[in-house]
Amino acid sequence: MAAAPEVERLGSRLREEREKRGVTVRGLARDVGVSASMVSQIETGKVQPSVSTLYAITTALGIAVEDLFTPGGAAPSPRDEAIESLRGHRLGPLVRPADRRVLQLDSGVTWELLGELPQHTVDFLRVTYAPGGTSSSLGGLMRHPGSEYGHLLSGELVLTLGFEEMTLVPGDSVCFDSTTPHSYRNQGTEPAVGIWFVIERGR
Repeated sequence: MAAAPEVERLGSRLREEREKRGVTVRGLARDVGVSASMVSQIETGKVQPSVSTLYAITTALGIAVEDLFTPGGAAPSPRDEAIESLRGHRLGPLVRPADRRVLQLDSGVTWELLGELPQHTVDFLRVTYAPGGTSSSLGGLMRHPGSEYGHLLSGELVLTLGFEEMTLVPGDSVCFDSTTPHSYRNQGTEPAVGIWFVIERGR
């Protein structure tokens, strides 16, 4: 499924938010724990961030992941405003597969936004981990503000949560405080697909 134009602008959206806050590339890199070169490559679209790096960047900038699915900068056109008025939401209430906004991340991970309510900071996602896919290309654990709820539909997904490791199979669900260090990886031979809610807080 092709990514919507606004999602393809992930790097420029991150740069826009960084500059809006007066944060330098080196300053953001230091806060996130990556090189300035990596931040620059992400902003120019040369590389895609991993799940863990994306959460680290949004946490450092004080923005919600959900915000990255919508374009920034230019004011909405009259047509966009009319559609928004009719829908009542930026995306929804009914979201068909062809209308989903998609983020292709590093290490074989795809996020599809299933819906949104502007007054709430909730990431409602269909998440796919390709075989060998992982939330961190460096193998590290991530943590971010909020609470995480997931339900696996197909495939298998290994969740490392703190000092515990568990394998999710179809039908399994998880929920935990996202400030607990965690990571996901697909060690299987088929895509692992699930529905995730991440309720962000502290924004």
